[in-house]
Amino acid sequence: MAMQLYFSGESLRNTARSLRLIGVQVSYRTVLNWINKYTALMEKYLDKITPNVSDTWRADELFLTVRGNMKYLYALMDDQTRFWIAQEVADTKFTADLRPLFQLGKKLAGKQPKTLITDGAPNFHEAYEKEFWTNKIANRTEHIREIALGGVRHNNKMERMNGEIRDRERVMRTLEKPDTAILVGMQIYHNYVRPHEALEGRTPSEAAGIKVEGENKWLTLIQNASRKNAKT
Repeated sequence: MAMQLYFSGESLRNTARSLRLIGVQVSYRTVLNWINKYTALMEKYLDKITPNVSDTWRADELFLTVRGNMKYLYALMDDQTRFWIAQEVADTKFTADLRPLFQLGKKLAGKQPKTLITDGAPNFHEAYEKEFWTNKIANRTEHIREIALGGVRHNNKMERMNGEIRDRERVMRTLEKPDTAILVGMQIYHNYVRPHEALEGRTPSEAAGIKVEGENKWLTLIQNASRKNAKT
């Protein structure tokens, strides 16, 4: 319940207050400890599951604050399923090395896309040339970077996901560190818990062929991750 309350929009303190209404006496720091513990547990488990994503991916960035300093969250998302494939936090907008983001995307998806859609930032194209471009035309990823607010070539789907993150950040105000478990939890919530209207009420994981059983998806994920990690 704490995970659902927090990642659906409540602050740490409001989550603790809500839990007290059902007789669970915990502090906001305990809630944060749960987030740190269980997101790490779920991430280790979920990273071994390959989503069935499409051949068109989108990438974008948005700014956020870490201990009051501006950073940039780069995200890689599948166009068809809205599955948030990978993320990277960087200090700069136009010069950050995005090769690790694309490398992680290829690893987790088990393939590279046929089409990559980004804005015109030069570091997107530099990383594309090093990770996705090949001499063989048949194996080459097309990079679409001349996007606009309307028309066929746009990044509106990515902007909608960015809106989710911005709404969440307004409640948090600032993050404590770049590799925070909160960003991992936001990715898990987006992919496996939150139903999307554009996907006819399905989650991105369901659209990508990964079904989480039961109404309480947080509980199912935590239990599955606990059993799997206990075996390994």
